[in-house]
Amino acid sequence: MNTTLTIGYSPCPNDTFIFYALTHGRVQVQGISFREQLEDVETLNQMALEGSLDITKISYHALGHLREKYVLLRSGSALGRGCGPLIVAKPGTSIADLGKGSIAIPGRLTTAFLLLRIFDPAIRNTPVMTFDRIMNAVSRGEVTAGLIIHESRFTYPRYNLEKLIDLGEWWEQYTGLPIPLGGILGKRTLGRDVLLRVEEGIRQSLRYAQQHTTEVMAYCKQHSQEMDENVMKEHIGLYVNDFSLDLGEEGLAAVRRLLDEAQARGIFPRSAKGLLAEE
Repeated sequence: MNTTLTIGYSPCPNDTFIFYALTHGRVQVQGISFREQLEDVETLNQMALEGSLDITKISYHALGHLREKYVLLRSGSALGRGCGPLIVAKPGTSIADLGKGSIAIPGRLTTAFLLLRIFDPAIRNTPVMTFDRIMNAVSRGEVTAGLIIHESRFTYPRYNLEKLIDLGEWWEQYTGLPIPLGGILGKRTLGRDVLLRVEEGIRQSLRYAQQHTTEVMAYCKQHSQEMDENVMKEHIGLYVNDFSLDLGEEGLAAVRRLLDEAQARGIFPRSAKGLLAEE
């Protein structure tokens, strides 16, 4: 008997690159087929809170609120070095201005916002905007600064904006670990066997993408947000790496450290549940 699982991921090139083969029949997972749903990551975070999806991409911030219902899969993550969120502003803005002004954020459950809270808990004025609106809002003076993610880290100079803080760089210096941005969760109720099969399916899907880049890039282009091909390739090169195949011990240490830092500040509660499908 074949089971159909819902799987949510974002239209960003790193996700479409990883999941194309899995959701388009290029790799098979025994007894399982997938129905994809593409949404921005903050929408996926909210859908996970509602338990709407069987398998889903989430921000690692959201993981702290989801451990009772979901487990983390070892494959499919966006995690690495030199890939963290940036705070950008118009020329002439100083770091001191941030506490007095407003910082647009791409969502309350994004890892970017969690990093901002860990970096400076005193920052309070943080209006939420979709990530693709933030740079225009900063450029027009609607907000003092913007917390940017995804391909925005490649394109913000086009808006005459400057980088004030690289929160990923700060995290790496603070912890010595890579920054966990987004991960893949599966519902606990699916059971260990199904979850581990899906985990391996995602791994095989990424390997397929690495071997059939031209085919997969055509799919990525369909969903990318007005992104030219060079930026798209930069995006995939930055966010898809060995951690995407398997978090490994270093990746898991980074995830656990992020959870610990947030729990120590009361941002979300501790959980007695195991983090991974095999735990």
